Amino acid sequence: MNRIKILLVDDDRKNAMLLRRFIEAEGYDVEYAENGVRGIEAYRKYSPDLILLDINMPEMNGFEMARIIRQNDKRVIIFFLTDRTDKVDRLYGFKLKGNDYIPKPFYPEELIAKINERFESQTVNQDMEHQFGETIFRPNLSQITYKGETHQLSVRQTEILQILAENCGSLVERDHILNRVWGDASYANSLALNVQITYLRRLLPDPSITITNIKKRGYILSLNP
Repeated sequence: MNRIKILLVDDDRKNAMLLRRFIEAEGYDVEYAENGVRGIEAYRKYSPDLILLDINMPEMNGFEMARIIRQNDKRVIIFFLTDRTDKVDRLYGFKLKGNDYIPKPFYPEELIAKINERFESQTVNQDMEHQFGETIFRPNLSQITYKGETHQLSVRQTEILQILAENCGSLVERDHILNRVWGDASYANSLALNVQITYLRRLLPDPSITITNIKKRGYILSLNP
């Protein structure tokens, strides 16, 4: 089995090397780049599964690097690691389809727990699929197929739809989704969930499928006759 590859992009080389050793001790392969320009080069050469991305860097900041990557790659996981904690920055990070936004300083053990949980949650059977009406959802491939037409989902959309599919017909509490997908139920993450639900509804044209919002409680994935 191939080892999971992580790209760490941060201009604070000293702390980055310490963090790199922590992550490698967990069995991950880690590549390092000191700014966004080098980060893009490393991303294209290395094809990582996860990018740990600082925001304030010379030459090209983390937001710009994420924007370039997301133009063509919706599946690589991106964690922003940054001391920019304003709500505006957090929301912009999620607008760029970042998968998590971790404020500095943080404990390396906390980050490693998030990385482990992220990849454990994706370790599902290759053949697993959910069928709703004429729609087939394959979580491990991050795909939905409707009447022969296949659409690719982002990692976060896949995780949300997987949770709803596992509880089809039942209410899933907002906080449960937020804690499982984002790691906490903060206001910024709640707004990001609203956005992802909107995207999922657009990606599910099958009239037999409905995602219903129960105000201040959560969501129900329903199958209609």
